[in-house]
Amino acid sequence: MNRSELQPHLVGALLELRPLIPADWEELFAAASDPLIWEQHPASDRYNEEVFRKFFEDALASKGALVAIDRKSGRIIGSSRYANNELGELEVGWTFLTRECWEKGYNREMKRLMLNHAFRFVESVVFVIGPENWRSRKAVEKIGGELTELTCARMMCGEKVEHVVYRIGRAVATDRKHEG
Repeated sequence: MNRSELQPHLVGALLELRPLIPADWEELFAAASDPLIWEQHPASDRYNEEVFRKFFEDALASKGALVAIDRKSGRIIGSSRYANNELGELEVGWTFLTRECWEKGYNREMKRLMLNHAFRFVESVVFVIGPENWRSRKAVEKIGGELTELTCARMMCGEKVEHVVYRIGRAVATDRKHEG
């Protein structure tokens, strides 16, 4: 995918995804400032302003970050990101949503929108997840992600942390779409 395709404007019934911009800082940080969002994440202190500022700046620099907006309230409720990886696959990750959106279909819709867009360009999508982040692992499994034997080291809080890798192929996503 080229750079412009990494930041689409996608709209679903519950939420809208659009490119992240610098002016989103205040509202996105407010959404991210709940410690319980990050409790299972390797960067469990991401609710702190200084730590989240780095996450935000990296997201802007990535040119693949999307902000999630609740269509009902118009409020920013989280974000996600696309990234090209070295295997020619696309990665979807760095996702978070406010707790008020958990278990209400927002994550499923966000991933469905992002996967549908991605599969216009690639055959498979990967998700790189902290091994102890059971909430994210379960969410990816619910949408058809399969744990691979691959691992990936990521810098977190100044040290390398091994992550597990899930993969969803276009055929799996298409089959799940027909399941409802």
